[in-house]
Amino acid sequence: MQVTDDILQLCADFPVRTLSKGDILLAEGPGSNTLFVLISGEIVVLRGETEVASASEPGAIFGEMSVLLDGPHTATVQAASAVRAHEISDARALLHERPQLGIYIARLLAERLRDATTYLADVKAQYADRTDHLGMVDKVMEALVEKQKVRIRSGPTEKADPRL
Repeated sequence: MQVTDDILQLCADFPVRTLSKGDILLAEGPGSNTLFVLISGEIVVLRGETEVASASEPGAIFGEMSVLLDGPHTATVQAASAVRAHEISDARALLHERPQLGIYIARLLAERLRDATTYLADVKAQYADRTDHLGMVDKVMEALVEKQKVRIRSGPTEKADPRL
């Protein structure tokens, strides 16, 4: 895929971190201003003890939400096999220097949002007649729409969202 080749080429001058199965790339909790771009291997994403995603496609990026929101890591990223990934330690500065990386991240996030809202719309249609918690999917979708209002913070002196 051309886009994958482009992102890997863009990151070619960054250090490569090698991990073994079970090693942690990013831990849920305090942010680190670090991005990882997967070169090879497979990772799993965990919220607490629950696996919420996995990825093995070269060019997959991890840590972007924490970097973009200047907040904590909302999940743990763990190697599910031997992993090689580019490590970008000052990601915010890099996004200013290489805007094409920011565009790539925006596309990945847009794809994730599209997939999540498509899934929620399907669930809403399946459980529209329910009056219990499954019938509340419309409230979740409303919350997603309301959260789309972008709040730009001037810097790290502002407090992080306590709900995260």
